[in-house]
Amino acid sequence: MLDFSVVVNRWQDLVYGVGSTLALSCAGIVLALCIGLLGAALQRSSRLIFLVPVRIFVEVIRNTPFLVQIFFLFFALPFIGVRMDPTMTAVIALAINGGAYSIEIIRGGVESIPRGQIEAGAALGLSQFQILGDIVMVPALRAIYPALTSQFILLTLTSSVCSSISANELTHYAQRIESETFRSFEVYFTITGLYLVISWLMMTTLSMLGRRLFSYPNQ
Repeated sequence: MLDFSVVVNRWQDLVYGVGSTLALSCAGIVLALCIGLLGAALQRSSRLIFLVPVRIFVEVIRNTPFLVQIFFLFFALPFIGVRMDPTMTAVIALAINGGAYSIEIIRGGVESIPRGQIEAGAALGLSQFQILGDIVMVPALRAIYPALTSQFILLTLTSSVCSSISANELTHYAQRIESETFRSFEVYFTITGLYLVISWLMMTTLSMLGRRLFSYPNQ
């Protein structure tokens, strides 16, 4: 016999879990975007001292599981004296993981800009900053925005793995409720719906933001 009262009675914990998941994910997304922009810029450098570390970072992160990465940060780093609480570890792990994928997405967008456009900007007397911002980054971000939003939504769903180190987020609270009530179906059915709502809200918000920032001017 199904009994969703165990979920209803703990609605405050679930609401707090949703808020914690959104806060955790947003912090990770912002840092991941910063890492992506910096890494993509360094990848365009001709100096191996910048290029090689970024490429190694991308390959290592993209070819190892997120669970292993967060375990390394939380359990391995204390052996060399680096200790972080679960929430900080979760944010950094999400930022590193999302940053590696963002580097490749942004790099692909930047490389899609024809060289002739950059040369035309220089011929018109635009500064390097104007060329980078108006001719390279804006069109590149417009092209890769859908891929970036998909990656950030995926990163939000990946945050559920952070429950493995007891970081405060939705799955962690669900596990706590399930361990106290033994109503697995009701609890995980409910958080499945909550994750769907979170994904829909993020997708809708990011789509509106993209239309506002990257829509072409009216002719």
